[in-house]
Amino acid sequence: MAVLSNLSMATISSCLTFYSLSIIFLLTCLVSSSFGELQRFEHPIKEGGSLNFLVVGDWGRKGLYNQSHVAHQMGKIGEKLDIEFVISTGDNFYDNGLTSPNDPLFEESFMNIYTAPSLQKKWYNVLGNHDYRGNVEAQLSPILQQLDSRWVCLRSYVLDADIVDFFFVDTTPFVDKYFTEPGEHTYDWSATSPRKSYIAKHLQEVQTALKESNAKWKIVVAHHPIRTAGHHRDTEELIEQLLPILEEWENGIRNKWRRFKSVEW
Repeated sequence: MAVLSNLSMATISSCLTFYSLSIIFLLTCLVSSSFGELQRFEHPIKEGGSLNFLVVGDWGRKGLYNQSHVAHQMGKIGEKLDIEFVISTGDNFYDNGLTSPNDPLFEESFMNIYTAPSLQKKWYNVLGNHDYRGNVEAQLSPILQQLDSRWVCLRSYVLDADIVDFFFVDTTPFVDKYFTEPGEHTYDWSATSPRKSYIAKHLQEVQTALKESNAKWKIVVAHHPIRTAGHHRDTEELIEQLLPILEEWENGIRNKWRRFKSVEW
């Protein structure tokens, strides 16, 4: 099981990060192909089964804090690798998300920054804690897709790229400190209450989607890392609630592989 998170990735300057990943890992699972209740998107891949994409997080700063410089390099790498799409791990708009679908920040921090021809591909986004400080529904609004067809953002969903399934997980509501120590910040919890029910439903959806995926590789995408050596440290709430689901699924695959080997030999 691989987990892509904003804070677990290498940092370039002010936490603006990107990776180009030619997927080379993970486990196989032979099960059914339905996906529970999580919405599913399909993205075709190149002939031959290769897949190249970029991952970026903590980026929406009107081009400041080296955002424009990183965007330029992303454009060059994206052209070299002929990427299929871009994944964002959240904190899409600083400091406090978007105020509405008509917020000029969308144009100033996204449309006007990632202008390289190689980046004119779908952007699959997940929310971060800074996004929850604004109007969350604004980032989920179809109006943004009308403004820029690259934009795809839901709280949680599955991206089916043939050889790999990406499971986008909404981790901000899991973190206690945003509720107990919000400081001067106001978070938009309007669609996540009651919190315990929201988290329980979300975990069940992720568990079902993982179980029912028949992709060769599976990657979980989230804003908060489960474990990290970074200064934010581990996310204890995810260790307690999300990690067991991932470990349960992974152990199940390992056991199936052991049984297969014992029969084969």
